[in-house]
Amino acid sequence: MTRRVLLIGHPGREQARQAACELVSELAAQQIEVTGDEEELRAFGVLDNPNVVPQTGTPGEGCELAVVLGGDGTILRAAETVRDACTPLLGINLGHVGFLAEAERDNVREAAQRIVDRSWTVEERETLEIDVSVDDEIVWNSWALNEASVEKASRERMIELVVEIDGRPLSTWGCDGVVISTPTGSTAYAFSAGGPVVWPGVQAFLVCPISAHALFARPLVLSHDVRVAIELSPSGQGRAVVWCDGRRSFDLPEGARIAVRRSELPVRLARLAQSPFTDRLVAKFDLSVTGWRGAREVR
Repeated sequence: MTRRVLLIGHPGREQARQAACELVSELAAQQIEVTGDEEELRAFGVLDNPNVVPQTGTPGEGCELAVVLGGDGTILRAAETVRDACTPLLGINLGHVGFLAEAERDNVREAAQRIVDRSWTVEERETLEIDVSVDDEIVWNSWALNEASVEKASRERMIELVVEIDGRPLSTWGCDGVVISTPTGSTAYAFSAGGPVVWPGVQAFLVCPISAHALFARPLVLSHDVRVAIELSPSGQGRAVVWCDGRRSFDLPEGARIAVRRSELPVRLARLAQSPFTDRLVAKFDLSVTGWRGAREVR
């Protein structure tokens, strides 16, 4: 059976085109097909390779991996593309932090060899399901890997909203917005909003207010099985918008209710290394560990 890998990235970047050509060359030498959007493959300069085939049907279907060339934004776009096909994502970082990526630009050849050897594991990351309703009628639905955020749409006015947890009201906030995050997104928008870093294996959600004018306005860590709802206060003067992963948005009508729950469909990430999450934090945030002498045996 022919092995096939989906290629996704930003061909507008020179280093992405170089990485794509290197990756395709290494995989073609082992008779592994590369597929993807035809225009994107042409822009990468790899469409003429006999082992490159434009995709047909559902993106990612029939592919053992989706290799993503880019930063976290590109990986989020790729997750949106292949989530329904449940194809694992293998990110090669061409951006700045690249928290979701598994390899760096200098390791394309090594990553290709690991693909050839099928030397990877798959990690499932929980996602959020978001429903927006007005008068009990759902008017918009989406999902998020990192976070869903409700934000003010105009700079000069804050919004007033009520936070609900498992069907009970928690607090009213006059604020710039609120972020509801998965552990995966705890190092993204929620981190900037003052939330804690949550290890990926923790089954939890974060609720982080943004610039809230309220006494009780600390980030909350909740069980992943809870249901969170945000209701726009009728007395609020500002317009609001809901964003999912900073990619999909919806202008919220008056009286909107935003319900957020755990989705049944996760995103699958391919992992090449078994290093702990602590090492990833140190590397990606360039944290100082000067003075650490290693674990000592306790007697």
